[in-house]
Amino acid sequence: MALTRAGYRVRLHGRSPIDLPAAIDFGYGGKPHWLGDVDALILAVPDDTLGELARELACDSRIAAVPVVLHLSGVLDSSILEPIAECGCAVGSLHPLQSLSDSETAAERLRGAAVAIEGDPQATQLAGELAAALEMTPLRVNSDAKPLYHAAAVFASNYLVVVAATAQRLLERAGVSSEAARAALVPIIRGTIENIVRAGAAGALTGPVARGDSATVRKHLDVLPPDEAALYRALGSAALNIARLDKDEWESLKRELER
Repeated sequence: MALTRAGYRVRLHGRSPIDLPAAIDFGYGGKPHWLGDVDALILAVPDDTLGELARELACDSRIAAVPVVLHLSGVLDSSILEPIAECGCAVGSLHPLQSLSDSETAAERLRGAAVAIEGDPQATQLAGELAAALEMTPLRVNSDAKPLYHAAAVFASNYLVVVAATAQRLLERAGVSSEAARAALVPIIRGTIENIVRAGAAGALTGPVARGDSATVRKHLDVLPPDEAALYRALGSAALNIARLDKDEWESLKRELER
């Protein structure tokens, strides 16, 4: 949708029929009839199917007419497309650094987001042009650094969800209803993100670790269930790495978190 709105002609081919806006040319089953008649091919498939798909496409003589082939995986680099590269195509990857959970909002949420770009020069040039057309910010990532890049994305998005779910569960244990707990957490999460935007991660850190308050940390650990206590200790130890504490405060908190 984002590419279509940016003026590109998009042809989409999938395994089975789905409802799409009329502006997008969609087909399904077998191989697309237009395979050799596009300026670029973007493989938007699960990571564990990319290698097999690359080998399958390499067996089709029409693939040699496609100048650039890109995939959307965050953790895999362009080497997964080696069979296609051997056909003479430039290969690369682009991965939107954005949480996209539904098709209704996804296209709009790409605007302003970063996108990781990696691969052959011709492929990265085209990926950069697509990023510019979608008003995204390109991040050039080395091929061997893709797993580190993707781990960062998981921390920023997926594990933020895990932490929020843990917070809601603890509020419910404290007697707050599920609906009220969820509503109560939204403002503090938004406020924290706004503080990170304004002051950076280290400047946004508040709470007992930031204050060097080992007594409060002890009280938390005394009441937390084992799984939540283990997560609290791991995150508390990570917080120590960015907290601005003197040596005594740091050591006191470290002992408390390791007891």
